[in-house]
Amino acid sequence: MTSLDKPTDNTSADDARAVTEAALFEAFGGVRGMVETVLPGLLFVTIFTINKDLHWSAIAALAVSLVLVVVRLAMKDTVKHAFSGVFGVVFGVVFAMFTGNAKDFYLPGMLYTLGLALAYIVTTLAGVPLIGLILGPVFKENLSWRKRNPGRKKAYAKASWAWGLILLAKCAVLFPLYWWADTTQLGWVLVALKIPPFLLAVWLTWVFLAKAPAPIDVFAEMEAAEAAEAAARDEQGEQASPAGGRHRRDG
Repeated sequence: MTSLDKPTDNTSADDARAVTEAALFEAFGGVRGMVETVLPGLLFVTIFTINKDLHWSAIAALAVSLVLVVVRLAMKDTVKHAFSGVFGVVFGVVFAMFTGNAKDFYLPGMLYTLGLALAYIVTTLAGVPLIGLILGPVFKENLSWRKRNPGRKKAYAKASWAWGLILLAKCAVLFPLYWWADTTQLGWVLVALKIPPFLLAVWLTWVFLAKAPAPIDVFAEMEAAEAAEAAARDEQGEQASPAGGRHRRDG
């Protein structure tokens, strides 16, 4: 292992934890991202519980999702979390309107959760844990953890297993309710299960990464390599110049 392959060790444990917390906050949207995830579904089930009107419930959920995107755009903030919420609501509205069954509003999100759980597990078994692919760019390490930082790869594998199993457990609760419960029961359980499993998975990710070796900043490495190449070219240019030659003869 070369010096470039070793994670930097001049960062204190507290600094490493702070960096991990900031990266997780950025990757998963923080409190605002959670609000944007929960609010459309909460509004849908609230209105449907009151008046049993699929159309008004769907319109309200879609409208609040669009408002969240507009607010993000107006504040010139990242819109990836708000847009993902809009897409989920749109698919849910289309399903529910097409079938006429209000429970189908939740079906696309449930299928997405199941697919994501399987993706975490399959990618981990394949040696490329999904959480590493998500967080690698955030930590500026890209895929360097795969072969150059085995301790970090192990932490990503543990975190991906945690995400996969937690999401599978969530699906094990929701899919039976989809078949056996009514729309309001399914909706309220789904809203209740939006945040706690997510927070548990994020916390476990933080625990695993806080104990892992520091990330290798591949961007800093590339900048250093470019600077070294530029310096070498400058030095070669000076040695090849006539002034450089006269200077060496005078010496």
